[in-house]
Amino acid sequence: MSESINTARVAIAPSPWHDVSWEHWDDWHWQISNRITTVEELSQVINLNDEEKKVISKSLNTLRMAITPYYASLIDPEDRRCPIRMRAVPTMAETHISDEDLFDPLHEDLDSPSPGVTHRYPDRLLFLVTDQCSMYCRHCTRRRYSGETDRPRSQSEMDAAITYVRETPGVRDVLLSGGDPFTLATERLEYLVAKLHEIPHVEIVRYGTATPVVMPQRITDELLQMLKKYQPVWINTHFNHPKELTGRAKQALAKLADAGCVLGNQSALLRGVNDCPYIIKELCQRLVENRVHPYRLYQCDLSQGISHFRTSISRGIEIIEHLKGHTTGFAVPEFMVDLPGGGGKTPVNPFYMISQSDRAVIFRNYEGVIAKFAEPQDARFLGCPENCHICQDRRERGLDHPFVGLEQLYDGDKLSLEPSGLARHKRKTV
Repeated sequence: MSESINTARVAIAPSPWHDVSWEHWDDWHWQISNRITTVEELSQVINLNDEEKKVISKSLNTLRMAITPYYASLIDPEDRRCPIRMRAVPTMAETHISDEDLFDPLHEDLDSPSPGVTHRYPDRLLFLVTDQCSMYCRHCTRRRYSGETDRPRSQSEMDAAITYVRETPGVRDVLLSGGDPFTLATERLEYLVAKLHEIPHVEIVRYGTATPVVMPQRITDELLQMLKKYQPVWINTHFNHPKELTGRAKQALAKLADAGCVLGNQSALLRGVNDCPYIIKELCQRLVENRVHPYRLYQCDLSQGISHFRTSISRGIEIIEHLKGHTTGFAVPEFMVDLPGGGGKTPVNPFYMISQSDRAVIFRNYEGVIAKFAEPQDARFLGCPENCHICQDRRERGLDHPFVGLEQLYDGDKLSLEPSGLARHKRKTV
């Protein structure tokens, strides 16, 4: 006889699911099929007054609501500042479009040579394989796209993306995201991964997924067996708060790690949710404890309807300052700003170098200690070793291009890099 979820290895669930069997509760297909999508369903899980119901109904015009029963069961029904609730439940603030908000702030659509493909960096690209997530985070940066159809890319679009990768030898790294690639059927996902692994110049396939956070039931033995066939496996997940690291989530992470997956985490810095150095420190330390590298902490993007989540960049720097030197080095994420207009991911860190001369660099450390580091008398580059052909080989493979960005100043013959359209270039000399 099936156990009910009240007597199984999970916390007692709210009333809508008290009669659900353990077999159903632990089935990711059931979790997706029974997501909370209406205000009426939500009101059975958390306490909502009439005004809140109206607000949520109106805000659903900006991004649909879909909350897995598992993730909904973690919400404190009385706490309106519950971090689980703030990630999952719509608010009227999402209907406000600030002057800084942009429809596609990262220019993912403009840098797209094939449907769903964004190719911005020389050796890697992003492929949005589906617009479906198991749960729609209210801070989603792809609000323009996520949840529109709840379907994967068509077969023809997937094949077109594979063809583009095959015909672009400089691509060695493909990131599958969406939506969430782990919402695809395992067979459909394997078709895509297997085709990518057949391409000689593709070295790694990465996955961006929030399922260990919001639907850990997806980490099945079937999925793990598929992933293990296509090594190396790099997975970045998306924990924002220590409360999300439940026993069930830890179990999913352990299964992934035991299967040989390299796990990282990318958190969004969210005002009112985790913009506290102690919350971030606790999150990062618990991630490390569960074999997950706290890879990056992202400044909330300039997407439409999420300005209420954005902190100042200085707050993010302050949090990193609180971590560096005060906890394990690999437990400190890199604070990143994804620049609008396709500027890309840019690290922003506390400044520890405070002065420099030709023979010395002056630093401060996390305690405020100021120290001098002596430069060598002769630091000239000795030139390439005679038998080293690494850079030449890489360029012949299409992996590197000569004199990109600042290399044009260091190693090229340029004296300056200037943007196009400078007004002074257009002025006529008298």
